[in-house]
Formats: sequence, C-alpha cells, structure tokens
Amino acid sequence: QVQLVESGGGLVQAGGSLRLSCVASGRTFNIYAMAWFRQAPEKEREFVAGINWRGGRTYYSDSVKGRFTISRDNAKKTVYLQMNSLKPEDTAVYCCALRSTRYLQAPFDEADFGSWGQGTQVTVSS
Repeated sequence: QVQLVESGGGLVQAGGSLRLSCVASGRTFNIYAMAWFRQAPEKEREFVAGINWRGGRTYYSDSVKGRFTISRDNAKKTVYLQMNSLKPEDTAVYCCALRSTRYLQAPFDEADFGSWGQGTQVTVSS
C-alpha cells in the first residue's frame, strides 16, 4: 500500500506561483502513473494533470494547460505540480493520486486511482 502526503499549498495573490509536492511511501511508487486532482467548494473533484511512470508523457486539463507543470523525481518518490499565473478559480483542495498502471489514458476518471493523499489547500486571492 502506498501512502501519499501533499505539501506546498497556501494563500497567494492572483498571478502568483506555488509548487505542490506529493511524497510517496512504499517501494512501488516508481512504476506507477500519478496525477493531481482538485476540488473546489461545492464542485466535483476534477483532473488537473497527470504523468506516466517515467515522466515522459504528461497530460493537463484545458483549464491549466500552459500554466501548470507536472513532474516527478522517482529517486525521491515525489511528484510535483508547479502552478504559475494562478487565478482565483484555481482555489481548491489539491490531491495527488496514484494509478496502479504505468501509463495514463484519457478520460482521467478518479475511480481509476487507488491511492490518494489527504490534500493541500490552495487559495488564490483576487
């Protein structure tokens, strides 16, 4: 069983940047695809970004494409989400998730991800 712990959230002004981290425990992190999801108040959880097991292929929702970058360091068992040009509508709880496959395939359904972190709050003020 893999445990995931996120960090890096906080309060930032619109136009600012944050970098989220998700550290995994367990030996099998390196062979699995990872993703970030977010859930805003009174909204359903949505896919934000995903990355295959080696990091060679990444995926983004249309709402963050060009502003967010997902990456991973398998030696550190960590996946990152660099968020630039933040907007108030990016305000949400951000969770990382692991899928027990090496590759991701659209659609990126949360039901396909078996391990989740507790989330980190990101608040963007206007």
